[in-house]
Amino acid sequence: MVHVLGSRVLLRPTDPERSRAFYGETLGLAIHREFGTGPERGTVYFLGGGFLELSGRAEAPPSPGLRLWLQVEDVHAAYEELRGRDTEVLRPPRREPWGLIEMWIADPDGVRIAVVEVPSDHPLRFRP
Repeated sequence: MVHVLGSRVLLRPTDPERSRAFYGETLGLAIHREFGTGPERGTVYFLGGGFLELSGRAEAPPSPGLRLWLQVEDVHAAYEELRGRDTEVLRPPRREPWGLIEMWIADPDGVRIAVVEVPSDHPLRFRP
């Protein structure tokens, strides 16, 4: 088994500045670090226990199979806040059969993002 010391999602947006505005301003993700200049400029955001790096520029949007999963404390409050920021809400919050409360949004390149609340009685809240 490989001993993994850290990880991050690498995302190459079609319009880096538009994506930085979305992740940094609209979602309000805190910046972990920035590097480079010009087209090689990169921004790494905190994602709870991981990181999201926006760097470079892609000619086409990322694979339609790419999804991000962001856990929040209160998905209904996040919904109201993001709606007020003209975020593309693909589906408002609802409790799923597996017990999580999820809503779906999209970034400027169409990357689908699950915004998830783990209710206090959900098994993810407990360790055996």
